Amino acid sequence: MENQADQNPPSNELESLSMDCQAEGGSSSSCPTVTQMSPEERFRIVRSIGEECIQEDELMNLLTKKPLPICYDGFEPSGRMHIAQGVMKTISVNKMTSAGCKVKIWIADWFAQLNNKMGGDLKKIQTVGHYMIEIWKAVGMDLSDNKVEFLWSSEEINSRSHEYWPLVMDIARRNKLPRIMRCSQIMGRSEQDELSAAQIFYPCMQCADIFFLKADICQLGMDQRKVNVLAREYCDLIKRKNKPIILSHHMLPGLQQGQEKMSKSDPSSSIFMEDDEAEVNVKIKKAYCPPMIVEGNPCLEYIKYIVLPWFNEFKVERSADNGSDKTFKSFDELVVDYERGDLHPGDLKPALSKSLNKILQPVRDHFSKDANAKDLLKRVKGYRVTR
Repeated sequence: MENQADQNPPSNELESLSMDCQAEGGSSSSCPTVTQMSPEERFRIVRSIGEECIQEDELMNLLTKKPLPICYDGFEPSGRMHIAQGVMKTISVNKMTSAGCKVKIWIADWFAQLNNKMGGDLKKIQTVGHYMIEIWKAVGMDLSDNKVEFLWSSEEINSRSHEYWPLVMDIARRNKLPRIMRCSQIMGRSEQDELSAAQIFYPCMQCADIFFLKADICQLGMDQRKVNVLAREYCDLIKRKNKPIILSHHMLPGLQQGQEKMSKSDPSSSIFMEDDEAEVNVKIKKAYCPPMIVEGNPCLEYIKYIVLPWFNEFKVERSADNGSDKTFKSFDELVVDYERGDLHPGDLKPALSKSLNKILQPVRDHFSKDANAKDLLKRVKGYRVTR
């Protein structure tokens, strides 16, 4: 029987450091806590989340001077949750909280309505939001000690409208139309689409969210970069010294060749958080994974951004003729073997499926055993996905 620690990773990086310390003979009292971590160690953990950071010196200064920085993340409830939203966000949030950050997750229900998700039906949108929270609880997001706060945009804006709307108006007043139009892709829509009034209003509101939530760090995907930069530009316009730091995470591609990002409307492009074992196996089996080619290989990206951060290793089981079993401790090590043909897709894909199924099993268990979660999933699966 496998050790429980092999199936469930430490809830955050600090816990991993503490476990390593105790495994080496240290007592629990002598192993690291957030208050004992150096600013440099906190910086290393937080910075590891982002593909890009604007600006690193500001992040270091923040972590040196502020014991409990506020990190803002947000999402539109817009359908079933794919693995990047479920697992990558959990990894990122747990790292942030392990480094002493308070994470505010903005459930952007009004924004989803503005973007016509779920046909603009706010009740359906909020059902999807509750379903997503259930997934994060099940997969292992560390919600202890109020480290993470879920905030519904409709409730928060209504309760503090006297703060919110003047801020939105000021951002809109200080920016020219072309600058706001450059942010239109944050809604998941191309600039070739016919422009709607929402595509003008939406960026002004999202920019306002950052200040409304008093965020020190914006921890969103690379696709949200432009509106986060807009927030920093707004600070220049109002002569505000402390600008929000942008920590943009990598966007996981779709599983098929040439898919830059996953699509909820194309089930074959991604793994969903409640996919059963057979579905995961079939999707990975059919995924684009050319031998000896690393660039543009989605299976390798899944290993780099999901499996290795989750387990700190990637285990491949294979026959003696194919090189015997091997455990990779780093992505660089795996790339060397893959590029020279020592690791074949025929061995990599089953190992990837096995790792993903281990991660997803607690979610499946939760949605099969918990009546409320089961009902939420049934309703969400019945909704038609809209762009």
